[in-house]
Amino acid sequence: MALSTVLITGAASGIGRAAAQHFAASHWRCVLVDRDAQGLALLARALPVPAQGAHEYRVADLTSASDVQALAGQVPALDALINNAGMSDSRNLPMVEQTTADLDRLLALNLRAPAALIQALSAGLKPGARIVNVASGAGLRAIPWRGAYSASKAGLIAQSQALARARPDVCVTVLCPGFVRTELVDGLIAAGRLRPEGAVAKIPLGRMAAPEEMAAALGFLASPAAAPLTGQVLAVDGGSSVFGGSQPCAPALLPPMPWDAPLSLSVEGGTPEAWGAEPSLPTALAYQACLSLSLEPMAAGDRWNWVHQAATRFAARYGQRASLTLLLPAPSAVPWRDAGETAAIRMLIATLACEWGAKALRINALELAPGMTAQQVAPVVHFVAGAGAQYLTGQTLSLVLSLAEPLQKSSP
Repeated sequence: MALSTVLITGAASGIGRAAAQHFAASHWRCVLVDRDAQGLALLARALPVPAQGAHEYRVADLTSASDVQALAGQVPALDALINNAGMSDSRNLPMVEQTTADLDRLLALNLRAPAALIQALSAGLKPGARIVNVASGAGLRAIPWRGAYSASKAGLIAQSQALARARPDVCVTVLCPGFVRTELVDGLIAAGRLRPEGAVAKIPLGRMAAPEEMAAALGFLASPAAAPLTGQVLAVDGGSSVFGGSQPCAPALLPPMPWDAPLSLSVEGGTPEAWGAEPSLPTALAYQACLSLSLEPMAAGDRWNWVHQAATRFAARYGQRASLTLLLPAPSAVPWRDAGETAAIRMLIATLACEWGAKALRINALELAPGMTAQQVAPVVHFVAGAGAQYLTGQTLSLVLSLAEPLQKSSP
């Protein structure tokens, strides 16, 4: 059986390097791209050799059209493309004191380069291939004094969603990391431009993430199981994108479990077997999680009550370090007076995530398109609910049927 192949840009450091290590350990063949030749050489010595073929290392400047075209002629057919390369602005200058050339440096790499690479590699993407663009929490809210960084990442998010609509034959998703202890963040801390305690005070889960957590998210988004998430933004940020409180978040009371800890999943409202649930695993060894299903239409007001009651039961059952995943039918057209309930429910989920975070209790919701099956949705549930997503909370994701994942005959 042929190995799956992934191309990762910005692979020599930070999240890119962690992703390369994750994919190589998961028996993918990797094409690793960076302009840092020395960093790629160090990475080459650290990665295990795949069972078939060999990893490839390409030095390229992704803002150079000739480098991108040359790269396109060198790489094999791809199952997944991860546009991770990016840069920030460390000069701490106001926007109006920057020149057009200053701003264009960030736009060229963070916004234009992913589009250029996708176009150049389009013919080499396998049917149903996955494209993952790494944006940032800075693309969801403005971060001042960092030049065009927020603007470039906001543009990348919109560009990715437009690509998902234009290319339904592939799966296009966006990863928005929060504060991750990469070399870039360590440099900001060392320069006095980022106070760790100040950052953590805005993160409901009460800690920064490790690069390995972003790698685990990329591993899932690059898999065929991510097809129902096409067009979605996955904000793996400890809940910082949904936090708006004036009081500081409490520091985490517990360290995270190993990212590969087995999942102990209990199911409310459905058949456990359909969801691959194993609720009897020992608490000390497994990551505890609950899946609550409500797949039947509800009257106005009932959805809110159901979510609140499921959260109340979960909080009473689990005191710390566990996840609640809510499965809801996609909202349907309703009279204007009832149109606010869906937004209210999403904010309820975000509020619960903020209140629970310090105890490492997480909550997320998945809204299902009509006709989706447990077979299609279960892999998404296992990722969102599991130990590999311990930095994901407060999010509501809309799952869709895509051409990359054919409709099955049975329903959940």
